[in-house]
Amino acid sequence: MIAAAGAAALAAALAGCGAQGDSSNGSAAHLAAPDIPAPARGALPIGAPEPLRADPHAVQWAPLRRATVARAAPSPKARAVASLSSRTPEDTTNLVLVLARARDAHGGLWIRARLPARRAQSGWLPRAALGGYEDVHTRLIVDRGRLSLTLLRNGRAVFRAPVGIGRATTPTPAGDFYIRDRLTRYASPFYGPVAFGTSAQSATLTDWPAGGYVGIHRTNQPELIPGRVSHGCIRLRNADIARLARLLPVGTPLQIR
Repeated sequence: MIAAAGAAALAAALAGCGAQGDSSNGSAAHLAAPDIPAPARGALPIGAPEPLRADPHAVQWAPLRRATVARAAPSPKARAVASLSSRTPEDTTNLVLVLARARDAHGGLWIRARLPARRAQSGWLPRAALGGYEDVHTRLIVDRGRLSLTLLRNGRAVFRAPVGIGRATTPTPAGDFYIRDRLTRYASPFYGPVAFGTSAQSATLTDWPAGGYVGIHRTNQPELIPGRVSHGCIRLRNADIARLARLLPVGTPLQIR
């Protein structure tokens, strides 16, 4: 009797948990579904996607991870135009200026790059031969007619200075190049505490270490600046090269007019 009474009480408790009987006809109770509100209107609506705008002043460069061959087209079968080492003659990391991208017939990615080579201004390199991209927003202009140097940042001039350039018999080459390395170990009265190597090469011997590549450095004869006084390198007065060193990053495009 006690067990039966307990079972009856438990059944009554369960029947009354969350439900009520229908007093009108005595049928079994049904759970009422709650009203579900309509979804709230988004507080942060997502519009149509827009492509990122290219920065007109940004230029990319990349270091070479290994020695490679630059080719005339984005294909491993294209004509070779230059052989590049991963190190410069000054034993710094070699780098190239990124100009364009393309894929070959097999989907391989290639980079057209400005090269540090006399006979080839640009060539195609396999992307796998390069390291990560770096951005610069600067541009360096050397005007041989005005014997001047101007550094632009985001299109605005931030530094100007008179320069010495090559003599008529050893001219500073004209063209589009870039700043390839920054050197601080040539602490001598001639080169000064800092100098820059460029991708430009002279058709005649220059006074830059390792020969051939045009450098930007100080001079021990500042009274000759501005003038046509060098073997092809670009010389600045001591105070000017010190200030330029604080403003000029490697990878900066260089235009010699």
